[in-house]
Amino acid sequence: MLVRLSPKPRSRAIHRLSARQVETAVKPGVMMDGGGLLLRVGESGAKSWLFRFASPVTGKRREMGLGRADKGYVSLKDARDAAQAARDLIAHKLDPVEEAKNQKATRLALGQMPASKTFGDFADEWLEKNESAFRNAKHRLQWRMTLREYAAPLRPLPVSNITTQDVLAALEPIWHLKPETAKRTQGRIERILDAARAAGFRFGENPARWRGHLDTLLPGRKKSSRKHHAALPHAALPGFYADLKQAGGVAARALELLIQTAARSGEVRGMTWDEIDLKARRWTVPASRMKASVEHRVPLTDRCIEILEDMQRLRPNGGNGTVLVFPGARNDRLLSDMSLTAVLRRMKLRDVTVHGFRSSFRDWAEDVARYPYGAIKAALAHTISDKTDAAYRRGDAYDIRVELMEAWASYLDKAA
Repeated sequence: MLVRLSPKPRSRAIHRLSARQVETAVKPGVMMDGGGLLLRVGESGAKSWLFRFASPVTGKRREMGLGRADKGYVSLKDARDAAQAARDLIAHKLDPVEEAKNQKATRLALGQMPASKTFGDFADEWLEKNESAFRNAKHRLQWRMTLREYAAPLRPLPVSNITTQDVLAALEPIWHLKPETAKRTQGRIERILDAARAAGFRFGENPARWRGHLDTLLPGRKKSSRKHHAALPHAALPGFYADLKQAGGVAARALELLIQTAARSGEVRGMTWDEIDLKARRWTVPASRMKASVEHRVPLTDRCIEILEDMQRLRPNGGNGTVLVFPGARNDRLLSDMSLTAVLRRMKLRDVTVHGFRSSFRDWAEDVARYPYGAIKAALAHTISDKTDAAYRRGDAYDIRVELMEAWASYLDKAA
């Protein structure tokens, strides 16, 4: 007697994605939900819904944008509903893209939606609405400058009509001259055109998309070898530091405090008196001045307190408010970054950078003092790249960093 085996269950043809997968997707590429619906994650991090199909009219493969997939825009359920509506049209021998265009034309004729904007107008409006998402004012200015200067050829064009050739005309003149700037410009143009499609001003493929599109038309960029900041070996630091304490001038005091705190140059040069609590022996750098946009607390050693008290005495009214701790030649201006480098050059250190002192501190803390890795990272205000590690470590290890920085100060004074 023959026994008929039941066939192995097939995996689901549609509805493969979960809402969680959509929310957490970060890797550039596409994720298939099935039935022609897919989620695309761009190089810029923008997520969008697309529907791919074979046109029942022409037989050619087509792609239809269904809107942004970022939180607060088109949900997974709504995207599936839109994809099913498109499949229903196809079943009736209608092309979804052409039907959408016809509906848009009808709404335009009835005055129910605005006519297409220029790329420049749409980009400016998008920046106004989304400026709160940028890390700081500098980041906003970079976006505005990029879209105004480097995307200038696109600005007068209707955002609905921009083509791949238009995007190439903007990028090719700077692709080799300013490769990093050009790549950022491409990503920002892609983001704006994605938003235009989500807002109903565009249909179809994004002509600024990098992967599988512009990367086949523009030559690849050479990978630059990462340059490390030249650092003074930590064994040579005590001797150098003893000489630095004898050097005069505001820049020398700023450099000394930079070494004591293992801070970045911009953080020290931009320090204001309202960030300092001498009684608590703490310097609190606001998030707006930090590279990672996270507030950073810095323990102040005895020598740091001495430096700050000396700077207070140099000011006519003492230290107060938002007045700079280490003013430049004009009291309302920052010291230039080169002023700290000039101190090194006067002390005959030709091949050492200011930023390199952070490396000297890290090497000493790891190799000599052997402090915990997390405390060293926190002292340098480095973000923790491992997401699991970051999730468990929510504090800033401040108490152990007080001990760490006191040990560092003692090491610097070893020569004395």
